[in-house]
Amino acid sequence: MPSVGLLILLVIGGAVLCVKARAAGPAAVCSALAVLFIVSTPVGSGLPGVVATVLSAFDNAATPALNRETATTTGIQR
Repeated sequence: MPSVGLLILLVIGGAVLCVKARAAGPAAVCSALAVLFIVSTPVGSGLPGVVATVLSAFDNAATPALNRETATTTGIQR
């Protein structure tokens, strides 16, 4: 398990170095590998669920504002 953590750290470091060198292609590949390694390990297996929950909460909070709903149309009483 520690070797997976080291591999993830090296891939993230490679992505940072590629970004600093302004190499977009290799930076994207390193970032994709880092996400793949994080999600495929037991520690990061819950990451997609967490991201989905955060995006759902953001969507639920933004929908009334985007639909121009007021407090009376959403059912909120003051």
